[in-house]
Amino acid sequence: MRTLSPMRWAAHEDGAKMVDRLGELVSCESPPGSIPHLRACADLVAGWGEAVLGRPVRRVVRDGLPHLLWAARDQRVLLLGHFDTVWPAGTIRQWPFTVDGDRATGPGAYDMKAGIVQMFTALGLLADTSRVGVLLTCDEESGSVTSRELIERQALRSGAVLVCEASDPTGALKVARKGGSLYRLTAVGRAAHAGVEPQRGVNATVEVAHQVLTVQSFASPAEETSVTPTVLAGGTTTNTVPESATLCVDVRAWTRDELERVDLEIRGMTARLPGAVLSVGGGINRHPLTPEVALPLLAVARAAAEDIGLPPPDGAHVPGASDANFTGALGVPTLDGLGAVGGGAHARGEYVEVGTMPDRAALLAALVGRLLTTPS
Repeated sequence: MRTLSPMRWAAHEDGAKMVDRLGELVSCESPPGSIPHLRACADLVAGWGEAVLGRPVRRVVRDGLPHLLWAARDQRVLLLGHFDTVWPAGTIRQWPFTVDGDRATGPGAYDMKAGIVQMFTALGLLADTSRVGVLLTCDEESGSVTSRELIERQALRSGAVLVCEASDPTGALKVARKGGSLYRLTAVGRAAHAGVEPQRGVNATVEVAHQVLTVQSFASPAEETSVTPTVLAGGTTTNTVPESATLCVDVRAWTRDELERVDLEIRGMTARLPGAVLSVGGGINRHPLTPEVALPLLAVARAAAEDIGLPPPDGAHVPGASDANFTGALGVPTLDGLGAVGGGAHARGEYVEVGTMPDRAALLAALVGRLLTTPS
């Protein structure tokens, strides 16, 4: 077997510890919006970070949600991630952390708790972390509503942002992400008895049904822009014409122009039924992460990989959004996908290839090391 570089050797020495930590972190559930669970997970992660960085964490609490920040005075690099998952409390009882061969599974293992374990392992491989900031948020899976301002402020005082979200299944880093918009359409009609005199009512559910077909027409297959009706709700009782109904819509696009086009289309929608009123809430949530802010960092990552004897990683374009969309939209150099290799995000079969974790940690450390020694 070819001799490993010192950095990879050190990371592989920590391989068993990394798997143990992953199991501990996955078992510490962190469902979206559950403050007690998120606080407990924050306590666990904060201890790891303080030990490796040698400086205390700052807990930034917004609406009760605990975000963890280790800011650096001269912040050349910001490592960014999140410790919340999409999984409700109690999932771990039906789906416990399990390692089968080279695969580890469990709620949030791939997205993105393995990335956090790799991040702290990488920091432990560096001789000096005084110019490295770390920000771990706890509301990314619910839209980063309370953390966005914090993310953007820390990004603007950083030379580069490295996001430890999972890679794609091939191990490629993420150099482009679609932007996204979220909308909530509300139709208000008029209630009436559904059996006795339905003609006196204005059926809000029927109004929303018309709008479902309308919003689908705003998609553009040629531009790979998706406009997807998602959550639908309406009515009160089975014998009442629905007075109100709501429809949520998810939009994804590769360009700002497409997001803005769809935004204008949705805001221009009008009610179809006489007497109905339609209102639109929401809007553009994240602009796209575009290659121009990521490709220079990908070149550095490829050189760092060669430094330690790893194959240079490729760059991937992925449809899902992350907090990298916020930092990239500011023009701050941003590279995503530096976390775990695996697959199945947001699905019960999500998995991590644990054998790759040491090399991914070493790659992150080598990349940070290069950025710290490269002139701005």
